[in-house]
Amino acid sequence: MPGPGPHLMYAMASGLGLTTITNGRFSPHHTLTYTVNAFFGPDVGSFSEWLASLSGADPVQALGSALANLIHHPFYYILILGLPLSFLYSRISTYLLRAHLLDSVSRVPLTRMQCFCLISAGSFTHFFLDHLFEENGKTTMYTWILSTGWWQSRAPVNPDAVVVVGFLCACLVGGFFYINRASSSNSIKKKSYQSMLLIICIALLYCFWCAIQIYWFSPRRPAVGEEADLGVLVFLALYFFLPYGLCIISMSPKDPDTNQIPL
Repeated sequence: MPGPGPHLMYAMASGLGLTTITNGRFSPHHTLTYTVNAFFGPDVGSFSEWLASLSGADPVQALGSALANLIHHPFYYILILGLPLSFLYSRISTYLLRAHLLDSVSRVPLTRMQCFCLISAGSFTHFFLDHLFEENGKTTMYTWILSTGWWQSRAPVNPDAVVVVGFLCACLVGGFFYINRASSSNSIKKKSYQSMLLIICIALLYCFWCAIQIYWFSPRRPAVGEEADLGVLVFLALYFFLPYGLCIISMSPKDPDTNQIPL
């Protein structure tokens, strides 16, 4: 199970990378909030369980265990603690800025919505490591990912799989070339947006194809040879790309508003 070190270092390094490429729009305030929730966030339930164990009372220990199991979940943590923690972290950001304890290019504290996005991103990032490196590699998520592959014997090569997968991959590469062609008058931002929509559409069709082969046919068929593509795509979408997308959404605007705190 990943301890404090990996959770902290992975999230903080990711935050620093975003700070660098965004010229400070993803500020140290963003990085701190994101890192704390990626590390201590969903594990706060385990901390409450430890506190309950100190009481020695069985009902209190049972309550602490139930709370730990409920909060240590990528979605329940957000649903239960996301809103109250967003108020808390927004206040902390304001205090850190007023007390000159943490720098910010925009000189504006984090809003509650920004904090909520960072709390959510931290929760998913926490489980990005937990699902891969916990329970001797036999977590429910990791077991499901592997179950979408073909491990019974050498996977047969189905002609329809070759055609469908080849067509989708060709559409992805060809569409990318078309959107980003030199003769296009669209801005880089618009091209990036269109390219992202293209990736999402192809990914959904790719997952739909894999799901049909695995869950619709009986007996099931290998969707893409022996590869566990469905599990890998779903896992990366939820626990890798979604957190970074939430971090990007939480970034401060290019032009700071009038609510700057004098430094």
